[in-house]
Amino acid sequence: MAKYDKADIERRMAGAVESLKSDLSGLRTGRANVSLLDPVVCEVYGAMMPLSQVATVSAPEPRMLSVQVWDRSNVTAVEKGIAHAGLGLNPMIDGQTLRLPIPDLTEERRKDLAKLAGKYSEAAKIAIRNVRRDGMEMLKEDEKKKEISEDERKRSEDDVQKLTDKYVAEADKVADAKEKEILSQ
Repeated sequence: MAKYDKADIERRMAGAVESLKSDLSGLRTGRANVSLLDPVVCEVYGAMMPLSQVATVSAPEPRMLSVQVWDRSNVTAVEKGIAHAGLGLNPMIDGQTLRLPIPDLTEERRKDLAKLAGKYSEAAKIAIRNVRRDGMEMLKEDEKKKEISEDERKRSEDDVQKLTDKYVAEADKVADAKEKEILSQ
């Protein structure tokens, strides 16, 4: 049984790009984005829980996030969680709702965020290259076991390289778009 599976290789590379998109969506661009609060955890009911499990987040205005806490007793815990998440947001309590005005980004902060987007992109490209390496090793192993011919291995290696090039280019495109979005504010 051959170990090499082109569909699996492609799925893993696509996963690296999806992970990059997810990471980049959490970067602040000066506009309200509900995914900005994804990393926030709150201490409620004696356990650390993601904000999404104790409240509903919405963006009623371009520069405002609204957090509707489901249980009134958790409002201060949610406020602490947001304040300690290092996002530079100051929640204002209004009953069971927390309002989070999104401050303007300074030029320095924008540059830092653009650099961070570049780091995320590089990590995704490394993950894609690691998948390529795994695929190449599987092909060599399959050839050693006489499960595929040398010609088949070379053809498949070309396929793996084409997939790698495709997904690295996609990662670059996604990161470049995010950097432009951050720097153009």
